[in-house]
Amino acid sequence: MEQDPAPPARHVRVHQDRGHTVLELHGEIDIAAAMEIIPYLDRVTGRPEARLVIDLSDVEFFDCSGLRLLYRARSRMLDNGGRLLLVCTHPLTLRVLRVTGLSRLLPPMPTLDAALGQPEAASGSV
Repeated sequence: MEQDPAPPARHVRVHQDRGHTVLELHGEIDIAAAMEIIPYLDRVTGRPEARLVIDLSDVEFFDCSGLRLLYRARSRMLDNGGRLLLVCTHPLTLRVLRVTGLSRLLPPMPTLDAALGQPEAASGSV
C-alpha cells in the first residue's frame, strides 16, 4: 500500500536519487524544525533496508535538536538494516559533528554526488 505524500514542509524536501531517499534539510534546524522533520524521517527510516541520505548542505544553524534527528535516524536504520549517508560542508555543523563523535559514526561527505558515489562497504553504512 502506498502512503499519501506528506504536505509541503519549510525545513525538509524529500526526493529520490540513485536508489536513495534524500532528505534535504533547510534553514535553521532547531526544536521547531525537528518537530516538522520527524514524520518525514520516521517514514523513511521505518522501512526495512532503506537507503537514506540526509543532506545538510542548506542548513544555516544546527543545534542539539539536529543531532537528535541524526542519532534517531542512525538508530532506526540500524534496527531496520538500512544504509544512512550524510552530506555536510558547513564549518560550524562539521565542528558539532566532530566534537560529539557523530562524524565517526556518520562520516560527512562534501556533496550528494560524493555520497552517492560511495561503494556500500566504504560509505559509513549502518
